[in-house]
Amino acid sequence: MLTFAYPLLALLLPLPLLVYWLLPVHETRRAAVRVPYFIALARIGGAATRQGIGRRGLWRTLMLGLCWGLVLLALMRPQWVMPPVHHERPARDLLLLVDLSGSMDTQDFTDASGRTVSRLTAVKQVLDDFLTRRDGDRVGIVVFGNAPFALVPFTTDLKLARQMLAEMQVGMAGPRTVLGDAIGLGINLFAASKAPSRTMIALTDGNDTASSVPPAEAARIAKDRGIVIHTVAAGDPAAAGEEKLDEAALRDVATTTGGGFYRALDRAGLADIYDRLDKVEARKVETVSFQPRMEVYWVPLAALLVLSMLFQALRLVRWPHRRMAEAAP
Repeated sequence: MLTFAYPLLALLLPLPLLVYWLLPVHETRRAAVRVPYFIALARIGGAATRQGIGRRGLWRTLMLGLCWGLVLLALMRPQWVMPPVHHERPARDLLLLVDLSGSMDTQDFTDASGRTVSRLTAVKQVLDDFLTRRDGDRVGIVVFGNAPFALVPFTTDLKLARQMLAEMQVGMAGPRTVLGDAIGLGINLFAASKAPSRTMIALTDGNDTASSVPPAEAARIAKDRGIVIHTVAAGDPAAAGEEKLDEAALRDVATTTGGGFYRALDRAGLADIYDRLDKVEARKVETVSFQPRMEVYWVPLAALLVLSMLFQALRLVRWPHRRMAEAAP
């Protein structure tokens, strides 16, 4: 469909006629030699004479009018509107916080085949399945131990996120647990996010003992930024020391931000938790529709150029013959 960006410029089409009718004729005054018998002299010589200002011929007038119309047509900026295009873009940023402290190497989980594996191995298997269902979300991964690190910045490349998840190793971020600092890093990563829905899922099997910012304080900041945090406890509630789970702190973090607290004692329980999270945090996309527009103002400009050049070429061809015919006795 053809449309114009500035259709009101069409009102200028009669402007040359208004100028011709309303403005006075341009006069040029310059010194000249007056010959009172010029007409008689011209008749003796056989030359034709005309009184007053010579007028343009019909073809020249039509050509000028057509050129003026083409100029206006280009200024109106014609555009060819394409069929509408619908594009889905992520409406949520999802950040996974994964504990890589030394206790994640404990062999007390089982895989799908029933073989005993470490907690981290079970977590990676479950998270890999969880990520396969996140099509439409931007996903990021933060790992934490002695300090938090952004393993995967927010991306829609789920294949990359799953590959980086598979390469995680226990202790690569240090042997301790700094959940509060991990939440703080997640908040900073969300600072540039424009997604209407922002969610963290924090998984840990230990007690936060080394964070600069307590988890409860980090949770309050997250709430102010509109971030929901779900916490998953994957450790042994009967453990002591740093490996002991502080379920009260994890529950407080989730409650403060409007998220949920979950306890996973084995791989089946962990898988069930992520199934429930998949339902709670269902896939969200925002459909954006737009109609591409192709600029075609160059078409009337090209027609103007070709037409004016063709007219000048015809003048060069016709006028010499006309002058020669008029000058012949």
